[in-house]
Amino acid sequence: MLSINQIHHTYLTRTSANTVLEDISLFIEEGEFISFLGPSGCGKTTLLSIVAGLIEPTEGNVTIHNKPIKDVRTQIGYMLQHDYLFPWKTIKENVLMGLKIMNKRSDEAEQEALALLRMMDLGDVEEMYPRQLSGGMRQRVALVRTLATNPSILLLDEPFSALDFQTKLKLEDLVSSTLKDFHKTALLVTHDIGESIAMSDHIFLFAPNPGRIANIFTVPEELRTLSPLEVRQHHRYNELFQDIWKELDSLGKNEY
Repeated sequence: MLSINQIHHTYLTRTSANTVLEDISLFIEEGEFISFLGPSGCGKTTLLSIVAGLIEPTEGNVTIHNKPIKDVRTQIGYMLQHDYLFPWKTIKENVLMGLKIMNKRSDEAEQEALALLRMMDLGDVEEMYPRQLSGGMRQRVALVRTLATNPSILLLDEPFSALDFQTKLKLEDLVSSTLKDFHKTALLVTHDIGESIAMSDHIFLFAPNPGRIANIFTVPEELRTLSPLEVRQHHRYNELFQDIWKELDSLGKNEY
């Protein structure tokens, strides 16, 4: 479904050239959940921005269903660390904003979006404002707003990192089950080894200077059928965690 072909990216200034990505190629099947894992500065978010069509790579290309990104941007949903809800608009208005911007708003699409809001246990907050909700609730609203446009692929840039640990675990479960129910393809950028194991089918481990794929870890099939919380309690989780930790250590990254 998603093809990333020999991506190379260099940031240029008047006095320097900083290569942040080098020879990145990978393929993602429809319905897969993929994680980009690695330390700060390894180019994960830059690559996500290229996939989103926000940055034009120096070399290489990205396609979805064999079509260039510039032709299919409306098929991409983006969920960030911050919810970026409009504080002066109600939750209902925020949820419907994506439909309005993409000119996809209709009675049917609006009803489906509001039904999704209720599915997230947020049906009673439609007329509230973002300041009246907790951080976890706001991120759920952001997820509904993203899914309301029915994207083919979701790009998740550390969407849980600003939350407390308990809320983070609950949202991991909710997002994972929702994406499976809707058979969505997802790409997660994270620094968190545990999060990548708990949510992913495959983990692409990035090395820095310049950013490149150092290794690919496949999450065992027996873990993929479990919820993220259940995965964290499984003995295979600890085995894979240690394998990834050792690989990161061999790359000289001590912040983990």
